[in-house]
Amino acid sequence: MTWPKVRDEVALLAGYHSPQMQVDVRLNTNESPYPPPEKWIEDLEKEISEIGWNRYPDREASQLVESIASYHNVVSGNVVAANGSNEILQSLYLAYGGANRSVGIFEPTYALHSHIARITGTSIISAERNPSFIIDQETAEAVIAQKPNLIFLCSPNNPTGIVDSKELINYVMEECSKMGTLLVVDEAYSEFSDWSAVRLVNDDAPIVVSKTFSKTWSMASARLGYLVGPERIVKALKEILLPYHLDAFKQIAGRLALEHVDEMNSRVKLLSSERERVAEALQQLPVKQWESGANFILFKPVEKVGISGQKLWELLLERSILVRNCSSWPRLENCLRVTIGTLEENNMFLNALKGILE
Repeated sequence: MTWPKVRDEVALLAGYHSPQMQVDVRLNTNESPYPPPEKWIEDLEKEISEIGWNRYPDREASQLVESIASYHNVVSGNVVAANGSNEILQSLYLAYGGANRSVGIFEPTYALHSHIARITGTSIISAERNPSFIIDQETAEAVIAQKPNLIFLCSPNNPTGIVDSKELINYVMEECSKMGTLLVVDEAYSEFSDWSAVRLVNDDAPIVVSKTFSKTWSMASARLGYLVGPERIVKALKEILLPYHLDAFKQIAGRLALEHVDEMNSRVKLLSSERERVAEALQQLPVKQWESGANFILFKPVEKVGISGQKLWELLLERSILVRNCSSWPRLENCLRVTIGTLEENNMFLNALKGILE
C-alpha cells in the first residue's frame, strides 16, 4: 500500500492546541467565565425549535449580518460572518495570500497568523516586537518596505495583551493604501481595551477588522466570528467561503446575542476591573507582567525565585489550576498567560501562585 503524501509545507506543522484537562480552575483559553444571559438561552431554545432542519440555512446569513452591521454602525455590505474568526483569517489568506505572495507578521503574536499562512503557502515576513512587545516605527517601516500582500496586526495582542496605538495602525493603513496591501487587524479582545480599529473601516481604505463572539459574548462553543471591512473585500471573501458554511443555529445564536449588548458591556466592565485587581496583586509577587488591554495577563517568574515557567505551570496544575504555558513560544521563555476568571477563580489562582513563589 502506498499512501498519498501530505504537502511538504504542512507535513511538519504543529497544530495550535490548548490542553483540555479536568481542573477546578481553568484559566488557559481566554474564555468568558460567565455563561450567556438566561434570556438569551430561553430565546435561543424557542427559535431553534422552529428551524427547518431539512432545509439549507440562509446562505447570506442576512439577519445576523444586518444585526452585526447595526451594532458597528456600518452597512451590511461591510460585514461577513464565519465559523469563528479563524475561518475569517483563513479566507483572507486564500483570497489575498497563497503561492508567490507574502504576509507581514510581528512576533510574538497569535500563532494562527503564521500557522494559516504556512497552510495556504503564503510566505511570511516576520519582524520582532521590541523588548516591551511594542511594534516600533522602524520595525513597521522595514516590513512595509518589503511590500507584503497582507500585514497582520493583533490588538490587543495575543498573548502579550499589548494594544497597538492609533498612530501605528493609521500609519500602516496609509502605507498599505499606497502599495495595494491589505491590513488585517485581529480584534478578538478589543472590547476590553479603550478603542477599536472598526472606526477606521470605510470603502476607500484597505483595512479589515476581524472579531469574535467567543470571548466577550460568552459563546466560545458556538464558534462564530466575523469581519468588518470594505465592500469589495467582503465580496471577495464571499467567493472564497464555501456555500452554506454558516449553519442556522449559529446565525440565530449570534443575532440573539446582539439583543443583549448591555449585559455584555457589564461583563466586560467587570472582567476589566478584575484584570486590574489581578495585575495589582501580581505587582506584590516576584513576577514580571505586561500591561494588558485584554481579558488575560502575560507574566513570568523573576530569576531570583529560581523557578522556570514550565515548573511553575506544573505546580499550578498540581493545585488544579490551569493557565497557558507559553514557555516554548519564541521570545516567551518562562512566560505564562492567565485568563481573567471570576473573583473566586482569580483569588484561587493568586493564592496558589503566592504559595508557590513565596
